[in-house]
Parts: sequence; C-alpha cells; structure tokens
Amino acid sequence: MATAAAEQHHRPWSMARVVIASSAGTAFEWYDFFIFGSLAPVISKVFFAGLDPTPALLAALALFAAGFAFRPLGALIFGVVGDRLGRKGAFLVTVSLMGAATFLIGFLPTYAQAGTLGPTLLIILRILQGIALGGEYGGAAIYVAEHAPNEKRGASTGWIQSSASFGLLAALLVIVATRTSIGEDAFAVWGWRVPFLVSAVLLAISVWMRAKLAESPAFAKLREEGEVTKAPLREAFGNKKNLKKVLIAFFGIMCAQGAVWYFTFFYMQVFLEKSLGLPATTKDLLLIVMTVVSAPLYVYFGWLSDRMGRKPVMLGGMLLALVMYFPASHWIADATNPALVAAQAATPVIVETNRASCSVQFDPVGTAKFVSACDIAKSALVTRGISFMTHRSADGATRVVVGTEAVPIPGGEGLSGPDLKALKAKTADAIGAELLEAGYPKSADPAHANMALLIIILLAFVVAATALYGPQAAALVEMFPTRVRYTAMSLPYHVGTGWVGGFLPVTSFALVAITGNIYEGLWYAVVFTGISVVVSLLFLEETAGRRLEKI
Repeated sequence: MATAAAEQHHRPWSMARVVIASSAGTAFEWYDFFIFGSLAPVISKVFFAGLDPTPALLAALALFAAGFAFRPLGALIFGVVGDRLGRKGAFLVTVSLMGAATFLIGFLPTYAQAGTLGPTLLIILRILQGIALGGEYGGAAIYVAEHAPNEKRGASTGWIQSSASFGLLAALLVIVATRTSIGEDAFAVWGWRVPFLVSAVLLAISVWMRAKLAESPAFAKLREEGEVTKAPLREAFGNKKNLKKVLIAFFGIMCAQGAVWYFTFFYMQVFLEKSLGLPATTKDLLLIVMTVVSAPLYVYFGWLSDRMGRKPVMLGGMLLALVMYFPASHWIADATNPALVAAQAATPVIVETNRASCSVQFDPVGTAKFVSACDIAKSALVTRGISFMTHRSADGATRVVVGTEAVPIPGGEGLSGPDLKALKAKTADAIGAELLEAGYPKSADPAHANMALLIIILLAFVVAATALYGPQAAALVEMFPTRVRYTAMSLPYHVGTGWVGGFLPVTSFALVAITGNIYEGLWYAVVFTGISVVVSLLFLEETAGRRLEKI
C-alpha cells in the first residue's frame, strides 16, 4: 500500500519532468533553427552582398528552405536510431548537432570578408541544422506521448507543440534586444552574430536536462521483450498497412501543417516587411505578440482534442485558415499600409514591355543577372513591394507607367557588374521618385496603421495554426505501432514541414516576383491546405484515447 501510494505521488513529478525536459530541449532547438528565418533580410545582405536586393532575399529564403529540405533525411537517420537504440539517445545527439552548427554560424566570414566561402560554409551548417531538427521533433513528441496517460496525451504533447513558440519567442527577443541595444547599423555589421552565439548557453542547458531522463517506458518494454525492430525502414514503408498510414499522415495532416503554420509565422513576416513596407522592428513586435498568444493555445487545443477528438479540432484549424487566406490578407494590407492600398487603387502601376524579354524573377542560387529592361523594371518594383500589371508595348521598349507618367527603362545587356548595379540603382531611384509623386509611400507608417485590427486578424491565423498543430503530435503518435513509431511518424512530419512549409516563403515570394501581384503567393498555402482538408475528411481516422500498445 505504501509503495503504491509512493508511486502515485511520484508520477505527477515524473511526468512533469518528462514534459519540461523534452519541451525545453525542443524549444532550444527551435530557437537555433528560427533565428535564421527571422534574420533572412539581414542574412541576404551579409552573405549575398554580390546580388541585387530581390535575388539576394530569394537566395536567403532559399537557404532557409535548404535547412528544411534536409529534415526528412534527418528523420530517416534518427528515426532508425530511435527505433533501434532508443528515444533518449537519438534526441541527445540531435540537440548537440543543432547547437554546434548554430554556434558556428556566428563565426562565419561574410561575403565582404571571404567572398563565396562564407555562403558555402553557411549552406553546410544550415544542412546540418536541418538534419538535426529532422530527428528532434519525432523523438521529443514520442517520448512524451509514451509516458502520458491515454486520456491526457493531447494536453501532454501540446507542450511539445508549444515549444516551437517558445523557441521562436526566444529568437525574437534576443534579436530585438540586440537590435535595440546596439542600433540597426551595428546589428547589420556584427550584431547579427549575437543570437547565434547565445545558442551555446542554451545547448549546455538542454543537454544537461535531457541527460537526466530515462528511456521511454514503451521502448524499454519493447527492448525487454526482444521485440525491437531490426529493419525499421522496411517495416515502416515496406509494410502496406504502415505505408498507407504514412501517406494519410502526410496528405491528411502535414500538407496543411506546412502551409498554415509557416504562412502564419514565416511568410507573414515577408508579407508585412517586404510587400507592405512595415518596419522590421514593428514586424518583430507583432510576431512576438502572436507567439506569446500561441504558446498556451497549443496546449489548450491538445487538451480539447482529448475531449472532442483529434480530427474535428485539426480540421477546424485547416478550414479557418482556408477561408481566411485571401480576404484576411487584403484586410492586413488595408490595416498595415492604407496609403499604399489607396495609391494602388488610384494609380495602378503598369510595366509596358516586350514580354519575350522578361525572365522568371526566381533565382535562389544567385546565378541569373536579370539584365533585360523588363527584368530591371520588375525587380525594382518587387523590391519596393509594389503590385503591377504587365502590358505589351507597341514599340518593344520598356517603361514603367505610373498614372500618366512613364519612366523609360534601359536594358543592362553587355554592362560590367559594377555598371549594371549602378544602372539598376539609378533606375530604382527614378521609379521611386515617380511613385512618391503619385502618392505611394516609401514604407508603411506604424502611426497610421490600424494596429488593433491588424493584431486581431493575425491572431485569427494564430488560432487556425494552433488548432491544427496542438493535437498533431498526439494524432501522429497514435497512428503508428511502437516498433516503428519514430521512423514512420518522423518522415511524413518532416516532409510536410520541411518541404511544404520550408519552401513556402521562397515559393510564395517568387510567385509575387513572377506575377507582380503581392497576393499571388497565397495560392501555395491555399492548394496544400485544401489537399489536407479533402484527405482528412475522407481517410483520417479518429485516434483520441487509443492505447499505444494496442496499435
């Protein structure tokens, strides 16, 4: 009796320790990963200084995506480790790898200091970050889920989901504090290194916390019974029943997850800052508000899914985002930069040109020069966040028409690098002067923005993202048997977030650059969210309360 009472008294602390250590370690790892995304505009200037502004930002966003591209590889590597050797060892290695790669980014030479060496090393470290994160999430979510009571699994794993918010919040706070304390000029020169270097402290704390954890009870039991799989990849993806679940997890949950969450917390940053001209500091403060509000909502929606079921809560988040993408983005523009919206309505911008000379304004590797007059005109407008229409010119010449005024645009064919850069700068100034004359603001003025409305709309997207993401860990864990849970769950998760979500900012911004319409980038998120809504309705089973040992 005394022993049973002691065990019962010990369990709440034991579960709390599991949740705290797992969530804190995951939050630190998300911090390491997210500081790169939050600093994309700065990274584009530091490591891609040889490119024009639009290609440089696209290159930085593509490098952000590159880290995501390698997450499925990390999922496979550490999924095998976790299913064969144990959950604890796998996520101890992932957090160490992530912390080391992030810390080293803070010491990299810039483009100005070492030319292409800096970007090359940055790519390598970014890939290592992606591999590490690919093994992290599955391990942490499974570790908590395999400790949690069946009826409280959604609420318990909701803390793992909220760790993304804590990591993003920590990244934003460090960035804002550094920017504020040393000034924007110093931050652009050397202060951007500080958030990366701070990761060394977080690494030490997370490794210390995780080293004290024991192996998960489900895996320990499997190992005692000699039932640990010897071929997790073949068993997870070669078994027809398991493969079907993997496909449903990807198309029914993860496509929407990649679209909704990364639209809300990452593409929204690009939209506010680059398309609408909101100052970076104001954008960062808004994102901090969104992140703070989101943290408890992950746990709440996880808890709600324990009572209502995983499927209705996640579907509710998908549908809310789906109906909001286009109208809410227009409302955000109206609230953020009403002067820009009014100018676009009163004085549309037209690029008259020979369409055959226009290139696709998408060059993530930075090899294209964009030398035609059409390319120069469009690049200048996209950099300013100006929507435009493209018309065929009668004489084949290129000009930017703002109202009744036309700015002739020369081509840069045959010019040397410095001369081409000077031509583009001169052209951008000429277009900018005409835009200002027509009432286009140079940037958004926070004093004239409707901040209350803007925050309400942004928080509505936060609700959609957290309703989908909060129950997700529990739902994924409950789909797969213990023998291959780490491998089978991690791959669809990281293909969804790594490829669908990771490539959302760069692809959406590229669609804007290609079409000249700041809202065209929304189609990426709409398509992937719509896929998940259909697949989830038709094929996703309810799993709330399922006993893991019975799967």
